[in-house]
Amino acid sequence: MDAQSTTAAPATDAASYLDLGITLALNSWPALTLAVQSNWGGPTSSDKRDWLCGAISEMLSDRPETDAEDLEDVLIQVMNDEFDVVVDDESAGNVAVQIMEFREQTTQGEFGAIQELWETWQKKSQQKSTATSMFKEVDARDEDQETDGEEDDSEGEDVEMGEAPALVRAPREKAEPEVDEDGFTMVKKKR
Repeated sequence: MDAQSTTAAPATDAASYLDLGITLALNSWPALTLAVQSNWGGPTSSDKRDWLCGAISEMLSDRPETDAEDLEDVLIQVMNDEFDVVVDDESAGNVAVQIMEFREQTTQGEFGAIQELWETWQKKSQQKSTATSMFKEVDARDEDQETDGEEDDSEGEDVEMGEAPALVRAPREKAEPEVDEDGFTMVKKKR
């Protein structure tokens, strides 16, 4: 489940809020984000992250005895197996604790923390898309300025470019051959 796709169906019950919390926690985990962006899990890295979100959701519902340590072990194992990343910092444990806190909160009907995280995620996504569109706009303006006043050669016609300037090479000074006292010419290695 992709954090972007949850905009279509906002969370309405405890299970969907928990799924949203899991997705946001994993999408906010720098180690996993870097692994996905770098395609360390191959071309399907993003799909593997989405699969992991679903797998954790299933694990928490099918095995209610799961605790933060169990979840941390799963996160570390998946990062190693699927992305060839050895997570040796505390980040997997922090993500596991965050997900377990979300599980506890949703069980009690408290959705505020997940909702707040979701709103922050949306704001960041909007800022990124705004920055991207601004970059594209500036890039498009630059392209327009380059083509102003020029004929459109998009029809595939050859354009007469004129003659290329001749390359002028300065002649090398030829070293005079050295002749030793016996009359033999010295042979020197070229550099």
